[in-house]
Amino acid sequence: MNFGTRMREKMWFCVWVLFLFGSCCGRFVVEKNSLKVTSPDALKGVYECAIGNFGIPQYGGTMVGFVAYPKSNRKACKSFDEFDISYKSKPGGFPTFLLVDRGDCYFTTKAWNSQKAGAAAIIVVDDKEEPLITMDMPEEDSGRGDILPNISIPSALINQSFGDRLKKSLENGDMVNVNLDWRESLPHPDDRVEYEFWTNSNDECGPKCDGQIDFVKAFKGVAQIMEKKGYTQFTPHYITWYCPEVFTLSKQCKSQCINHGRYCAPDPEQDFSIGYDGRDVVIQNLRQVCLFKVANESGKPWLWWDYVSDFSIRCPMKDKKYTKECAEDVIKSLGVDLKKINDCIGDPEADEDNPILKAEQDAQIGKDSRGDVTILPTLLINNRQYRGKLDKSAVLKAICAGFLEKTEPAVCLTEDIQTNECLENNGGCWRDQVANVTACKDTFRGRLCECPIVNGVKFVGDGYTHCEASGSGRCEINNGGCWKESRDGLSFSACSDNESNGCKCPSGFKGDGVHACEDVNECKEKTACQCRDCRCKNTWGSYECSCRGDLLYMEKHDTCISKNASKEISWSFLWVIFLGLAAAGVGGYAVYKYRIRSYMDSEIRAIMAQYMPLDNQGEAPTNHIHHPDI
Repeated sequence: MNFGTRMREKMWFCVWVLFLFGSCCGRFVVEKNSLKVTSPDALKGVYECAIGNFGIPQYGGTMVGFVAYPKSNRKACKSFDEFDISYKSKPGGFPTFLLVDRGDCYFTTKAWNSQKAGAAAIIVVDDKEEPLITMDMPEEDSGRGDILPNISIPSALINQSFGDRLKKSLENGDMVNVNLDWRESLPHPDDRVEYEFWTNSNDECGPKCDGQIDFVKAFKGVAQIMEKKGYTQFTPHYITWYCPEVFTLSKQCKSQCINHGRYCAPDPEQDFSIGYDGRDVVIQNLRQVCLFKVANESGKPWLWWDYVSDFSIRCPMKDKKYTKECAEDVIKSLGVDLKKINDCIGDPEADEDNPILKAEQDAQIGKDSRGDVTILPTLLINNRQYRGKLDKSAVLKAICAGFLEKTEPAVCLTEDIQTNECLENNGGCWRDQVANVTACKDTFRGRLCECPIVNGVKFVGDGYTHCEASGSGRCEINNGGCWKESRDGLSFSACSDNESNGCKCPSGFKGDGVHACEDVNECKEKTACQCRDCRCKNTWGSYECSCRGDLLYMEKHDTCISKNASKEISWSFLWVIFLGLAAAGVGGYAVYKYRIRSYMDSEIRAIMAQYMPLDNQGEAPTNHIHHPDI
């Protein structure tokens, strides 16, 4: 192929790509965080700023620092080393947020130079009054594309009028303290995070493609754990474009598209004469979507991460292994149903819509607060576009920011993800040092002072100054916060499970029940042993009663009696009882015998009456017949 032909193809490719990208241009949403000025008083307030699409925004967190505006290199287009300026904070000091002007160089260049100078964040002032825009990264082949992976500080764009006020205050010698806040930059409605990753199977598009696959490999482990435990719901997506109708039958369109120009991808090498074509990328993208669909239907959606990672290792374009055969070998090794995947892919030559890719194109259109997806890679978390570096730690922070507070998985509370604010002064919350119980609960966004539940026992209170155990079982935890003491093998407590809360000194004690319970001297207070011959001895928590001389104390009657008299009385009492029982027995027997005899007599008399007249019966009356007069 001669030089002229290659140049024409290159020019046609550029025009065609413009058509493709132009067909998908849509609504772009600027993702924002807030900037709160705490001093000076004239600037106090909360202001909106736009999150840059590079660096690492502190999703779910905040950063406090003071603003510095350089006297030289105010657009930060040169290294501050040339001006012998450093913005690195001293140990224990506030970090520096460098305020720079827009213009003359890429946003990423400004961020890189500021980071090298020691700034903790960069705030860019717009050079005209307009709605906030997203500071984006340059294309790979322009500017300093090699610095992108190394930018780690967050960036924010503010409007011109606010920036001018900040500059004026700084020039007047004011110390401007600000708080950059990303806690509400992502929605966090419930205990599950839904996120989508828009990517591409192409591995020949330079640093951007390398960055995507490196992210998949690094994030795979934590993504699969969260998915298996139900903390997240992940969905991969792939962007395709359509070929303009006027070019549908062209050689170039046929080599880059399937289904008669409906679904297309740019040539991987941007050269139609070498390597793989765009249609190869579209088919492999479709295969990855179908694998996710089939794996998800079998209850194992996390296998997508294994497939994409393994495919990138086993089937790279540079080794000429980016083929259907290699892809199917990877699928077989993962145990996914290959037939179902091929049925899902369908016929790439058919002049009809592919339902899977049609759904992918529909999903590119933004809804509600989400903008259209037009660039790769794009990460959506709870339907909001993630801004910043595609880095494992940064993305994990953003996903953790999508959980409702107190529902974050343990991985979100590790030291390398967030700071445990309960470790310093217990977060300002209530704490029981003895029982080692605290109201401080570490969360991804900070901490909460909330009375805890320990071993099923609920504590109640404000969480800051007071919490006390309540309900059943409360006495098992630090004795419910009540008084308790043991002496000489005896133990008394002011806590009772019969009481839902509170402390009450037990019988024999008096006091508040919390700090102390003092023994009540029943003998001194004349509440025990009050009989004439009684003697009272106070004991801890109780008392003992005795009698003078040879007398015996009867506790029930609080009286003293003679031990001998008690014996006599006891025997006499027993004889009385015995004689009474004997008399009752004799009387009962007599009554019994009398009733039996009476009963028998009546029965015998009744029987005899049937056969002969008895003495007490009269003769039978004689019947007289009266004859009538004749």
